[in-house]
Amino acid sequence: MDRWIAAVHGAELRRAADPVAVDLGYGAAPWTAVELLHRLRTAAPRARVVGVEIEPARVTAAKPYEREGLVFRHGGFEVPVPRRPHLIRAANVLRQYDEEEVAAVWERLRARLAPADGHSRGGLLVEGTCDEIGRRHVWVALGPEGPRTVTFATRLGSLDRPSDLAERLPKALIHRNVRGEPVHAFLRDFDRAWASAAPYASYGARQRWIRSVRDLAADWPVTDGPTRWRQGEVTVAWRALAPRD
Repeated sequence: MDRWIAAVHGAELRRAADPVAVDLGYGAAPWTAVELLHRLRTAAPRARVVGVEIEPARVTAAKPYEREGLVFRHGGFEVPVPRRPHLIRAANVLRQYDEEEVAAVWERLRARLAPADGHSRGGLLVEGTCDEIGRRHVWVALGPEGPRTVTFATRLGSLDRPSDLAERLPKALIHRNVRGEPVHAFLRDFDRAWASAAPYASYGARQRWIRSVRDLAADWPVTDGPTRWRQGEVTVAWRALAPRD
């Protein structure tokens, strides 16, 4: 997720005079915030990261890891930073919420993003779910105006078929992986493309993935290209996967 953010949002961060990123709900240890700072600064050297946690004890435990460009704050969806951030990353935060609550949380977080102007599309909210060791991850990217894209990312050596990623769909989509819903049709078509690309497996899982995504893009609005596909990613326009109701 960090690698993707740096690649697709790095230019926006570089253009900002004081780019601020929020790692919302970083968890029991501060490592994700530390890693986010390192990754963002490869793309935007002035970037700063604020780790935000609802549990005061976690904030206290993280304080010794503060450094130039990295601080930790107690808070939640109000995002307690003095200015609107250019990035909010929320990984594995909404999985314990009900699906009906997601839209309101998204709206609240989007309202905190830096606004769009004549030179910028505005801030970015990246919200998604991954497995315990980060092999499989699906996230939605949202701007101030609403959802933009859905990204599926995997460690290719661990993948049997693309629909394995279904168990890591974000809360807005995970209960929609049923017949008649767009995300179900997408994963069905992805599995078919994967099966058709089986001859490419002799060249490695990466080549099979690239071929599968290339075929998938004939029928679905894939928004990225081979540079990202080689990373075990594919990004699709939100409108194509959004729940029907």
